[in-house]
Order: sequence, then structure tokens, then C-alpha cells
Amino acid sequence: MTEAILLVGGKGTRLRPLTVHTPKPMVRAAGVPFLTHQLARARAAGVEHIVLATSYLAEVFEPYFGDGSALGLHIEYVTEEEPLGTGGAIRNVADRLRSGPDDPVLVFNGDILTGLDIRALVDTHETTGADVSLHLTRVADPRAYGLVPTDDTGRVLAFLEKPQTPEEIVTDQINAGAYVFRRSVIDTIPADRPVSVERETFPGLLAAGAHLQGMVDSTYWLDLGTPAAFVRGSADLVLGRAPSPAVPGRCGDRLVLPTATVAPDAKVTGGTVVGEGAFVAEGARVSGSTILPGAVIEPDAVVTDSLIGTGARVGERSVLTGTVVGDGAVVGADNELREGVRVWCDARIPAGALRFSSDQ
Repeated sequence: MTEAILLVGGKGTRLRPLTVHTPKPMVRAAGVPFLTHQLARARAAGVEHIVLATSYLAEVFEPYFGDGSALGLHIEYVTEEEPLGTGGAIRNVADRLRSGPDDPVLVFNGDILTGLDIRALVDTHETTGADVSLHLTRVADPRAYGLVPTDDTGRVLAFLEKPQTPEEIVTDQINAGAYVFRRSVIDTIPADRPVSVERETFPGLLAAGAHLQGMVDSTYWLDLGTPAAFVRGSADLVLGRAPSPAVPGRCGDRLVLPTATVAPDAKVTGGTVVGEGAFVAEGARVSGSTILPGAVIEPDAVVTDSLIGTGARVGERSVLTGTVVGDGAVVGADNELREGVRVWCDARIPAGALRFSSDQ
């Protein structure tokens, strides 16, 4: 297998304000755009040619990755004028593929952090003679996902989108967002209109008697669709829990990038990333968080499981837990922000304005 399609066109609405100025795959995880980790893992699995299916803020991808040669890849870019869904996006880039009709083409979503054995998925596809093979993983609560029951040989029996009743939950296997298509199957997807592979393409192929094969791989898997998940994924990359050849440094308790400054008595732990030009001041405590380039954590601030945007500032003695601070925003001194708070880009929170406890 030498080529793949990466679906990176989504707006990332669940991640806002992180995605106001930056498409979701370009938000930094463990010091580099998240997409870098996916590209590097694909290359390590033997992929040489990748087509990026872009849409939202499409203009930012090519200036960063160029032709892909720095990663040992040849990257092409195709931009959707109107959002086409997962299936429509795959079909929209088909003319850039070089594979023969029976060759395998890897397809994966741009918001999944996984330790999937890509070669094993391709091998499963080829040895079973499948038309499409799917990476499946097991989750404790499958209600937010598409269930994919299989028989004893791994052959897919059905696709059940986001079941809600106990009777509908017939398996804990879910569609994990990575596929291998027989090249000719991609050409059967309708062109020039929105198509969902989950709701239209896969059920349609199954109904037509096609062979869809599931491979359960329960290594690390995380959907980075929410700010909390994105912060956790970045920390897991730094800590070495999630594998990636693209982490710019050794795995460990923290990753401090060049030109960043951390005061000698500041405590930075839990897989925290401190981006280029960022500053963590004396007495500050930062754990499990992402501090993007140029951000400032002032003295004695406490930041836990949070993401601080590019050029943002957290004031003295402020305490942030499970918080996202957008690019250029300022959280004044002596504020207290808890789980789920999103401070929008360039917002200004005055000193002592927000608290969840007494100021004494």
C-alpha cells in the first residue's frame, strides 16, 4: 500500500474557540499540529502518497506541509467548495489516486488519535479479500458512536448509528474512523453531492452483498472532538501513552519547546506542553495542559487539564481547571475557572471577576 486519503475538512465546532482561527487538524498536540502525528504514522506504515481532503480554512495546510517531502511523503491537496461529508470527500479526491482498481487505499479521519496497527489492517483487508475493511475498537459506552457487529470471522453484519435503547446496543464494537477501501469501490460513491460513509455508503454496500471486514484493534484510541479530549490526547502523546514518531522531543512528564521559558521554581508536569515563546512564571503550577506559543502563565497561577491559546495570558494566582482560553485572551489575576469554561479569543476577564468559591 502506498497511498491514503486523510479527511481534514471538518469545522471542528465542538472544539471552538480552538478552531476559530485554526482548522482542527492543525491545532497543536504535543508541540506540532495534530495532523503531523497522523502523517508520520502513515509514513511509518509504508504510505508514500497522501491526498488531503480539505474544506474549512483549507488555505493553511499547504503552506505548512508543502509537498510533504520533509516527512518523506508526497502530499496533494483537494479543497471542497461545499462540504461533502465523509463519503463525498473521499469521492471528491478519487482522481488524484494512482492505485489500480483492486489496490488498497487507506482512508482515515483527521480527528482520531490512535495506536492502530495500520499494516495489520491492510493485511486483514488483503487476506480476506474484502471490498472495505474497517478499524473497530471497543468502548464502555457506545451510545455516541456507530456500532458495527461482526460474525466470528470478523465480517460486518450491520451498521447501527448512535443507538440509544438497551435493545439497540448489540455490541461494544464501534467504527473507529480508519478504513481500507478497494480502489474500485471509491468510484461507486456518488460524485458532487454530500455522502456519509457511515449512513449511506457502508449500509448500501452491505445491502448490495459487498464484503465488509472488521478488524478489532483495542490499542490506544481517542476521538479528539472535544477540548477536554484534545488536551488529554496531547498529554498522552507527551507521556508516551499514545504512540507517535512526530513528538518533537523525548516522551516524559513535560515537553518544553525551544524558546519557551519555565521559571526554575515553576512546576510543569502531567504531560504538559509549553510552546515556543511561551512563559511559565515563578511559582506557577501547570499539569496535564497545553500552553500554545507565546502564551504567558503569570506567577502562582495554577493550570490543570487546560489549553491556553496562542498569545493568551493567565493572571497571577488564577486557578484554571478543565478550561480552554482562546488565542489572545486575557484572564486577569485571582480568577477561578472550572471544567467546561471556554474563554473566547481576545476576550478580557478582569481581575477577580469570576470565581466558584469565596475570595477568602
